[in-house]
Amino acid sequence: MIGLASALFLLKRGATVRVLEQGTPGCGASHGNCGTITPSHAAPLAMPGTLGVALRSMLHGDAPLYLNPRFDGPRLRWLLGFARHCNWADFHRAAAARSAILQRSRRLLGELVRDEPLDCEFAEEGELYVYRDAKTMAADERHHVAVLEGLGVEVQRLRGDAVEASEPALKPGVAGGLFHPGDARLRPDRYVDELARRVRELGGVIENGARIEGFVAEGGRIAQVRTSRGAFAGERVLLALGAWSPLLAKELGLHLPMQPGKGYSITYSRPARAPRHALVLREAQVCVTTWASGYRLGSTMEFSGYAEGLNRARLDALRRGAAAGLHEPEGPELLEEWWGWRPMSVDEVPIIGPSTRWTNLHLATAHGMLGVSMSAATGELVAAQLAGATPALDPLPYAPARFGL
Repeated sequence: MIGLASALFLLKRGATVRVLEQGTPGCGASHGNCGTITPSHAAPLAMPGTLGVALRSMLHGDAPLYLNPRFDGPRLRWLLGFARHCNWADFHRAAAARSAILQRSRRLLGELVRDEPLDCEFAEEGELYVYRDAKTMAADERHHVAVLEGLGVEVQRLRGDAVEASEPALKPGVAGGLFHPGDARLRPDRYVDELARRVRELGGVIENGARIEGFVAEGGRIAQVRTSRGAFAGERVLLALGAWSPLLAKELGLHLPMQPGKGYSITYSRPARAPRHALVLREAQVCVTTWASGYRLGSTMEFSGYAEGLNRARLDALRRGAAAGLHEPEGPELLEEWWGWRPMSVDEVPIIGPSTRWTNLHLATAHGMLGVSMSAATGELVAAQLAGATPALDPLPYAPARFGL
C-alpha cells in the first residue's frame, strides 16, 4: 500500500507512473493486518528493557514479542543496532518522527476516502485499549499516555464499568481502559484494491507478476529495472518493496538496516456480539477489529528472519488472548489464517527520501507495523519530493541519508 499510495499522489501531481508488483497488489503484509489507523502508536518498541523482554521470549514461542533462537547473521546485526536505540533519547526522537507522519496521514486518509472516494469500510470511531490488570494500566498511564499527550494525541482514561458499558462484547472483570478517539480503522485488503483501482483510473499502469531480478546502472543512476516480465526504465525509480527492500537494495550496494517482523492474523465472519470499536486486549497484546464484512484477531511480533509459513503456537495465542477477554472471541466461520512480514527499520522510523548514492533513486520503506497508518502521508511526501515541491512534513527525520543510503 505504500507503493500504491505513492503512485496515487504522483499521478495527482501529473506524473506518469508504472508500478512493478511481484504478485498482485496487496499480496504481502498489506493484506492481512488489522487495518487500524493509529496515531496512538507513536511510541516505538525500542526503549530501555525491550531487549531483555525479547531475549526472554526465546524460551516462549507464543510470546507476543518473540525472538527465534536460530542463528541468523543479518538478524543478529540488526538486533545489535536495535539494542543501541533502546535508550530514552532515541525513543523520544523516534516517537516525535512517527507521530508527525501518523497524525498527518490520519487527516489525509479521511480526505482520500471521502474525495476519491475509496470503498474500504473506513470508520472514524477510535481505538480502545482494554485492561484487566490495574497495575498494567497504571504503568501505561505513567508512560504511554504521557508520551502521547506530549505529542498532542488525545487519550481518554476510562473506568472499568464505563468500558464494559460501552463494549458489551467484553467479559466482566475489566479494570479500565484508555480510549484513543483520533484513531480509525478500515479493511486493508479493500483499501489496497481501491488504491489500485484509482491508480489505474488516473492512467497509472500496474505490472502484476513482475518480480524484480536486478538492475542496470549507468553513471550513478539506475537505467533499467530487470523483472520476470522484462526490463523497464523510468526517469525516477521509487523503491517501495516493504520487507523485501533490503534484499533488493543489496543489488544496488545499499545495506538497509531492516529485518522482517512476522505478524499473524485470523479472520472470521462477524460474530453476533462483535466489538463496537477496534480493541487492543492489552495483557494478551491481541488486536481485535470488526468490519461490516468480517472480524479479525491479529498482532504479535516474531523475529525469525525470512522464514515462511504459519506458526501454530502464535495463532493459538491469539485465540487464547481473545477468549480471555471476549464473550464471542471467534466468528461462526473461519475465513483465513494469515502471516506476513512487516518491514522493521533499526530505529523504527520509516526510510523515505532520495538516495545519496543513486541520482534517480528514491526510497519509501521500513514502515514497520504502521504501513496502513502512514501510507497517505508517505505518498504525499514522496510526490512532493519528486516534484521538487516543499513537503507538508519535515523530511529530515525519515531521510535515507541518516544511514548513508
